[in-house]
Amino acid sequence: MNLSMGVLPLSYFSQLPQKFYDAFIEKDRYLNITNGLGNTLLITFFAVIIGIILGTAIALVKVYHSNNKKKLKILNGICSVYLTVIRGTPVVVQLMIMWYIILQPTNLDRIVAAILAFGINSGAYVAEVIRSGIQSVDKGQIEAGRSLGLNQRDTMIKIVFPQALKNVLPAIGNEFIALLKETSVAGYIAIQDLTKGGDIIRSITYDPYTPLLIVALTYLLIVLGLTSLLNKFERRLSRSDYR
Repeated sequence: MNLSMGVLPLSYFSQLPQKFYDAFIEKDRYLNITNGLGNTLLITFFAVIIGIILGTAIALVKVYHSNNKKKLKILNGICSVYLTVIRGTPVVVQLMIMWYIILQPTNLDRIVAAILAFGINSGAYVAEVIRSGIQSVDKGQIEAGRSLGLNQRDTMIKIVFPQALKNVLPAIGNEFIALLKETSVAGYIAIQDLTKGGDIIRSITYDPYTPLLIVALTYLLIVLGLTSLLNKFERRLSRSDYR
């Protein structure tokens, strides 16, 4: 009779040290994990930067157009199409379109294709988060800035945007954590990311459990670290409100 605990056989736990050695230590197989982790962090870092820049620009266009219906009509229309397409299609499909269709004629690296795909995808969600944050700021703040002699641009940069950032910081942090995990589909264009590194070890050792558990634990530790940093930053911003 084959007893099991959940989906893992009981015999697996008695063999765990040897399984870990086979999957992680023997023949330096840990390099598949560390190299994959490096690619995952590289893609996430630059995709985050693209997402912030693109999302902020789109949010400002949308907000400015909503306040001035006769201006930026074309830009607002382009932004609306972009948001609809990106938010309405899966990121893995966008990734494959970026590599196999858009960048295939070029000599760019697959990592660049992944950075662009994930950055453009993230920008759509960041844009909506920032737009809602800006619109959540009391209109009296804008009127106060204008009464002090600030133009619309300076009012937005010096008064509205800092307050909006505090309002949306948790949502942006969650988006970036989600982006980190979404990069696990980078293997669809043959990038050795963290998840793909685990798959390589699994194909060598024929162990369906240990590589996946190592990959899951690695993602979990990174997310916990990012969450801790985000919470510290939020507390620091909160303390500044009472000074």
